[in-house]
Amino acid sequence: MNEYEILLMLDPELAEERGREIITRIRAQVEGDGGRWDNHEPWGRRKLAFEIDHKAEGTYHLLLFTSAPATLAEISRVLKITDGVMRHLSVKRVKGGQTKAPVQVGAAVSAPSGDSDGAAE
Repeated sequence: MNEYEILLMLDPELAEERGREIITRIRAQVEGDGGRWDNHEPWGRRKLAFEIDHKAEGTYHLLLFTSAPATLAEISRVLKITDGVMRHLSVKRVKGGQTKAPVQVGAAVSAPSGDSDGAAE
């Protein structure tokens, strides 16, 4: 048994019930194969760096669980063919890794104080 995490990006236009159904199905697969469901961190709606299927946003979920490698392979196979899943990334969990959503960076970046040309005197 290995500890895994899946970062799941769902279509932002997907109904909330359908998103819960996808996550519930993953949890059922993990627990049905003798694994352990550790946590689900909803990260919410985030702006994408580039559009995917003409969509500029995605809804992110971090799923943490312990299972056999065969279970992870089956979950990945199912996620690839599931409507509403834009992308997913499955990796082995790193001890002490971050599970909270990263802070969203605002569109405006403040200019450094001092000279605007950056020349030293």
